[in-house]
Amino acid sequence: MDKNRLKKRKLAILISGRGSNMEAIIRSCQESHFPAQVTLVISNNQEALGLKFAKKNGINTKIIDHKNYNNYHNARQAFEEDLHKEIAKYDIDLICLAGFMRILSEWFIDKWPNKIINIHPSLLPSFKGANAVEDAYNAGSKNYGCSVHYVNKEVDSGKIILQSKVAISDLDDLKLIKSKVLHQEHILYSQAIKLICN
Repeated sequence: MDKNRLKKRKLAILISGRGSNMEAIIRSCQESHFPAQVTLVISNNQEALGLKFAKKNGINTKIIDHKNYNNYHNARQAFEEDLHKEIAKYDIDLICLAGFMRILSEWFIDKWPNKIINIHPSLLPSFKGANAVEDAYNAGSKNYGCSVHYVNKEVDSGKIILQSKVAISDLDDLKLIKSKVLHQEHILYSQAIKLICN
């Protein structure tokens, strides 16, 4: 129904690589009852494989390569100003980080209060940072999972929206655990978006 279409919230997804979480979100958004649509995908890496998938699905894509700002006096600020301007063009309701390998500054976060979310491959607040699954594995943890949270100025510390535990066995190696956690991320991210948009 067209009435339902009007209610779809506009998402921007930021990626740096193959964007498997982005793919899962796009697929969810293609369901007629899902309350959001992906309007824009931005990558800071022109080689990001996820851009092809987004284009193939008729989504606006943009490359804003942070390396192009290296000669600026304040490279990070200049990069984020252009990122902000691009997102602002599309009347975006929610920004989803999906393997976006840049830490956003307080300046950028303040421009989009409670409108930036991220998925993290651990049961936060445990194992923050870039190598969460390896860190948990090396620590001998028995608790694996993923968390969707709002982004604030402290890395992986924003308010948690949803979490999901992942069952593992003693026989699972690191590669299998990573794959199980990623599979759960693909489910949880869309559930969190649905919860926010409704």
